[in-house]
Amino acid sequence: MIIEDMGEAEEEPAENNPSFFKKLKDGLFKTRKNITDRLNSVVNSFKTIDEDLFDELEEILITSDVGVETTMKLLDGIRKKIKEEKVNDPKAVIELLKQEVLKLMSENAEPLSNAYPQIIVVIGVNGVGKTTSVGKIANRYKKAGKKVLIAAADTFRAAAIEQLEVWSNRVGVDIIKHQEGADPAAIIYDAISAAKSRKTDVIICDTAGRLHNKKNLMEELKKIFRIIDREYPEAHREVYLVLDATTGQNAIVQAKVFKEAADITGIVLTKLDGTAKGGIVIAIKSELNIPVRLVGVGEKIDDLQDFDPVDFANALFSE
Repeated sequence: MIIEDMGEAEEEPAENNPSFFKKLKDGLFKTRKNITDRLNSVVNSFKTIDEDLFDELEEILITSDVGVETTMKLLDGIRKKIKEEKVNDPKAVIELLKQEVLKLMSENAEPLSNAYPQIIVVIGVNGVGKTTSVGKIANRYKKAGKKVLIAAADTFRAAAIEQLEVWSNRVGVDIIKHQEGADPAAIIYDAISAAKSRKTDVIICDTAGRLHNKKNLMEELKKIFRIIDREYPEAHREVYLVLDATTGQNAIVQAKVFKEAADITGIVLTKLDGTAKGGIVIAIKSELNIPVRLVGVGEKIDDLQDFDPVDFANALFSE
């Protein structure tokens, strides 16, 4: 995500604000141990590149939640480069894998639009960090000098409304809310009306995530989008799906369900620092072709940051 003047707004003394690359590298520690350390061990045990080596690579990637389909795609790319570049050293395979991961993650990676007014609809199942992500996204825009409004449209969880109120006070932005059980689309309608009258730059909408009641949830989301189409067609729209990195392949399943009801424009991946399953980042991009926009690598308010495929590849394969 590129937001104008974001860099200056977030600067703090260096000792209190380590670079995001360091945070990402530290956050990927468990995943790196799970993937890179095992890869190093395997390539060091081979003297030549053969099918046995590829079998070992395949097992490591699949068990690290890269997924079968994505693993095969990466290994095919490595095979092609080995043939083209006449590579003989097994140790060179890791660098070739890094190149393939970077190539895959960088495909169609366009910067996010800075068009305003903007409405961001945040979707995802309960428990993935959705409401917290809304608060952290609001903080990013507020620090960039934008006027932000939060819409508390997850009305089926009283705790979600209360949590968003805490975030709105903490960040210093307005919130539109109704009582528990109110119509979510009505809240979106009120938020759009308020945003227009207050000349708000960004509306960020929390939504319900009751996937066990899939049909009702999907109809509810479609109704919200109809309201936005009718009442705020001039606004640039983003739809962020929040996924919990610790759930591994289950995140792919969730994404496929939500794609039925929403044109998802980006992924917000939370808890990347708490999992050895960080390979799911690669699988998400490969299987769903939805860009990962933001990643969470900590609990602090500023720990939700832009996803950079180059930083990710470098952090994943660093020593």
